[in-house]
Amino acid sequence: MDNALKGAVTGHLLQFITEDRRRRINEVLDQRSRFLSVVLEDLYQPHNASAVLRSCDCFGVQDVHIIENENRFNPSKGVTIGSDQWLSLHKYNASGDGENTRRCYRQLREQGYRLVATTPHEDDVTIDQVPLDQKTALVFGSELTGLSDVALEEADAYARIPMVGFSESFNISVSAALCLYELSTRLRREGTGWELTEDEKRDLRLEWVRKSVRAADKIEERFLAERQSSVDN
Repeated sequence: MDNALKGAVTGHLLQFITEDRRRRINEVLDQRSRFLSVVLEDLYQPHNASAVLRSCDCFGVQDVHIIENENRFNPSKGVTIGSDQWLSLHKYNASGDGENTRRCYRQLREQGYRLVATTPHEDDVTIDQVPLDQKTALVFGSELTGLSDVALEEADAYARIPMVGFSESFNISVSAALCLYELSTRLRREGTGWELTEDEKRDLRLEWVRKSVRAADKIEERFLAERQSSVDN
């Protein structure tokens, strides 16, 4: 579907949603970003997985990369409250070979991302010191086992959240929320070029409008058929 047709379909479907919903879609698109992305390696606790997705939506992070080497990602709908439907979820789950982490890293590097493993490390910095001079993907591991050796060894940098209590770590969903709050706030305050492109906004607008209209597929099918009929005649 070319851009002109995407625009026509979007315009037609917009007739079936409220003005408030249209306004909200545009407001959210203006704050969405692909400059920051999140990578989740082998998360298996449904509550934590769901809470991370909800935080990504709340802080305007569009892309979540999900690595499934050992565990299947199984978010709880009761916790996401539908937030996951507005995100772009990219899964790496080729069966059996254990190379999904490398596949994910390779793809993100090809897209220009710096991979920052969120874990204490001898070369780490605190999360507020992570540079935002290029696209950044934050990598989180499961709460019990943490990140795999591959995820750690092949990361470009390491970041930790300062703590002053007896506990050695935050819950994974809390860690993700704290990191995203820090980096997304700083990015919007200090950064440039973090916004979606017009092409990205157009594609997501169509996707979100489709999800906002009941029986959107049938309405769209009828619209395209009528449009083609008018061209043929």
